[in-house]
Amino acid sequence: MKIAGNLSRFNAFAVPLGYNSQQNATDLVSDAGVIAGVCPPFLVETTMEFDFSLITNSLPLLLQGALVTLEITAMAVGLGLVFGLIAALAQLSKFGPLRWIAKIYVDFIRGTPLLVQIFIIYFALPAIIGQRIDPFVAAVAACSINSGAYVAEIFRAGIQSIEIGQMRAGLSLGMTWGQTMRYIILPQAFKRIIPPLGNEFIAMLKDSSLVSVIGFEELTRTGQLIIAETYGSLEIWTAVAIVYLVMTLTITQLVSRLEKRFKASDAR
Repeated sequence: MKIAGNLSRFNAFAVPLGYNSQQNATDLVSDAGVIAGVCPPFLVETTMEFDFSLITNSLPLLLQGALVTLEITAMAVGLGLVFGLIAALAQLSKFGPLRWIAKIYVDFIRGTPLLVQIFIIYFALPAIIGQRIDPFVAAVAACSINSGAYVAEIFRAGIQSIEIGQMRAGLSLGMTWGQTMRYIILPQAFKRIIPPLGNEFIAMLKDSSLVSVIGFEELTRTGQLIIAETYGSLEIWTAVAIVYLVMTLTITQLVSRLEKRFKASDAR
């Protein structure tokens, strides 16, 4: 390795006794700087080759991380559906305080970054309750609360897309508001919101990588740990990106088939 440029420009590097030539000083600074992590990468001339064997050797660990990512995403979106449906119905309620609580929840969560929400739950909340929160619990809680706010808007838009006359028809038949919503409105609305729900699942799948900042070992964190041992940044991040791409494309195809199935059932 060689330091690019003139070493005399970098006065911060001290050359010990015994190194009388600038070449020796250059080699010393290059080796020590790279090892310590203080030498900027653009100052070091390196030759990098793509190591496919590193990907194949790391693939089992990356797939384990991918399964954890899918687990977090499924739990987060599943709980998000519950939170979102409750918040959507609350927003459509005629009871003012309930409507305002739901609106504050949706606006606050959608208006703040998921990363900040993870920090609040994992770092700030334990200081209030006086008890440490497990990273897995913090990850699922933050992602599900975040997903619930977006799902609430999806449900609200789907419900409001149904003709108002169907609600009136249900009420005229003697059904309550809840019965009409459950048996008439929601089944129709659910078919219409399948595409945006699929998009929410894909978005949460990718956003779940943010839980790596609290040390939870999902796909992204697993990639970071492998890189720390092998220094194969190019290979590992390429493999991580491909795994994410395969998962998102698979989910896209599943959502598309589900949408076509509902359309076919409506056409009968």
